[in-house]
Amino acid sequence: MALYEHVFLARQDLAQAQVDALAETATKIIEDNEGKVVKTETWGLRSLAYKIAKNRKAHFVMLEIDAPTGVVAELERQTSINEDVIRYMTIRVDEHENGPSVMMRKSDRDGRRNRRDRDND
Repeated sequence: MALYEHVFLARQDLAQAQVDALAETATKIIEDNEGKVVKTETWGLRSLAYKIAKNRKAHFVMLEIDAPTGVVAELERQTSINEDVIRYMTIRVDEHENGPSVMMRKSDRDGRRNRRDRDND
């Protein structure tokens, strides 16, 4: 089976529970079609570079998937129908990254930098 990373952006006005429900729905689609979700990361509510469908921010979620190609086609079909998802992208990767993704490490680094700045004041 092939390895994929699927990232989707959900509308800014959704609650975190609704975003988690979207991730669970995607996981169910994958598992029903003989695939498996290796890891799910919620990157949180982030600002967008430009407005998308009147949204300045969006909830970002990434799924690392191990599944056949047909599963990805079905996942993208279901995602495109969902009105709560404003953008999505699926890419094939050679291997999944060990540990947290770059986006998660970036937020950890920013948190340490902010604490260091407060300590110096």
